[in-house]
Amino acid sequence: MTDSVPGGPPSPEEFQRQLAELMRQTFSGGASGFTQPNPARGGSGGSDSASGVEFAFNQKPREVKAYLDRFVIRQEEAKKVLSVALCDHYHHVRLALEGQDQPNYAKQNVILIGPTGVGKTYLVRSIADLIGVPFVKGDATKFSETGYVGADVEDLVRELFRRANGDVKRAQYGIIYIDEIDKIAASVNHAGRDVSGRGVQTNLLKLMEETDVAARSPNDIAGQLQAMMEMTQRGRKPVDVINTKHILFIVSGAFPGFDKVVRKRLREATIGFAARTASVEESNEVMACAQTRDFIEFGFEPEFIGRLPVRVYCHPLSVDDLFTILKTSEGSIIRQYEQTFAAYGIEVLFRADGLRRIAELANEEQTGARGLMTVCERVFREFKYELPSTSVKRFVVTRDLVDQPMPALAKLLAEHAQDERAVLRQLVNDFAERFTKDHGIQIAFTPAAADRLVALATETGRPVRDLCAERFRDYQFGLKLITQNTGQREFQLDLDAVESPDETLSKWVVTSYRPATSEHA
Repeated sequence: MTDSVPGGPPSPEEFQRQLAELMRQTFSGGASGFTQPNPARGGSGGSDSASGVEFAFNQKPREVKAYLDRFVIRQEEAKKVLSVALCDHYHHVRLALEGQDQPNYAKQNVILIGPTGVGKTYLVRSIADLIGVPFVKGDATKFSETGYVGADVEDLVRELFRRANGDVKRAQYGIIYIDEIDKIAASVNHAGRDVSGRGVQTNLLKLMEETDVAARSPNDIAGQLQAMMEMTQRGRKPVDVINTKHILFIVSGAFPGFDKVVRKRLREATIGFAARTASVEESNEVMACAQTRDFIEFGFEPEFIGRLPVRVYCHPLSVDDLFTILKTSEGSIIRQYEQTFAAYGIEVLFRADGLRRIAELANEEQTGARGLMTVCERVFREFKYELPSTSVKRFVVTRDLVDQPMPALAKLLAEHAQDERAVLRQLVNDFAERFTKDHGIQIAFTPAAADRLVALATETGRPVRDLCAERFRDYQFGLKLITQNTGQREFQLDLDAVESPDETLSKWVVTSYRPATSEHA
């Protein structure tokens, strides 16, 4: 299942898929249970009584941050803030499920601010994996106020319900992550903003506070059919409803131009204090100084931004950060390329200078960690295309290879071809040695003859030993006859013997019957 959230009437293809899934679940007993978190990744969550395991969250903020450190490089402050917010929220969820609800608790929904590729999505996904709760990612630009054109925000909750395999209770403490949240800001001060973004904010506000969402959308035709079939089989039953009180909402966006709003407020607040004004203008931490009034000025409704009390700024990544991601992160893109080549039996070794150069080029892309994939695809595209069809078994990624991948690939193939020819020539000599040992008659190939056999084996794709055995299959008999006639026991096979083995052997045999002739090769 993808991270996209469906909305509006389904296409014919989507309806057919939903109907097929409905029939499969209806006649096979349906899906059961909730997928448990991966113990290898430290998940501590569990499902409710429907699956026989109570939700148990016992993580501490420092432990959560230590887990995030394995996957996300830098963003120290962001990881700390998220760790505290997550622990507060899920300890509250645990107490609520134990019957110890806290009526005065204010949910700590989070807003992440930062340029693309700095790890915002990765942070949230890693947290969901750790806790072991259902997780849904949506794009704010896909939503509309009515849901008729574009998606309905309630589809996020329904998708969470599907991720929980229909487990209502489990879905009610999942995580909903909405990216591109800055795109629904509706301030008249920002040209090009869609005023319907204000309506989307209002709809999201209801979800972030507390509301009930029907598990089946009115536009979900397959869902309505399933309800009808269930009513026919088991009678009418209450419609599943998901309460959003304990669902944690995390939103994020790049917020282009937001720094100007913050700078303007800071300048106005420091009039008459020139030194402070200068420091503000020079600071790289302007975004971290954002206040609620800045978000309102940018285009968010006060009630909406007020439901996002935890604000986190993610810093841009430097070359050193990108290099560290490649070298130490457990989610490094380098692991993917190692696995890709390993699938063809090829080992790839990334040297530090090669990783550094990839990081430098990725930094020029100005897309954060996403630039690493862009650079790697550009560098290794031809390697992934050419090498699987060769017998190359390993190569080393250096700075020179990253800078000039095509010449490096050509050199690698040429060197491999040279090494392969040397091995094949050795196999030709090995055939001659075995022939000598097996038949007591010594043969040896001239350099030109050995090269020609190697070329023929390469052209035809046949093993050298098989090629030699076929071409010289009658030589043991012919050479023994020559030995009987002349006493000669050493023979040199030249290019003529390789090109026309039968004709050459016949000529030698005929010549052996002439007493005056003593040389046959």
